[in-house]
Amino acid sequence: MVVIRLSRGGSKGRPFFNIVVSDKRVRRDGRFIERLGFYNPSAKENEESIRIAQDRLAYWKGVGAQASPTVSRLIKQAAAAAPKAAA
Repeated sequence: MVVIRLSRGGSKGRPFFNIVVSDKRVRRDGRFIERLGFYNPSAKENEESIRIAQDRLAYWKGVGAQASPTVSRLIKQAAAAAPKAAA
């Protein structure tokens, strides 16, 4: 099964997550198929905290990839923030 999930990076106390598509059997920070974006929970006000390639996300969901609960929440959060940024 293919899943869309977070892969942790960064250093101790400063997390940074890549949003990746990977096989469910592979470990969290291991091999992945494609990187769709990132999430930076410790971003400052003027920094970008989340970016997701919407076209690739739609493709992977279309072929049956399941998003983790956290990634689903982040997708909704990014969609809500996008209209404000465009205005």
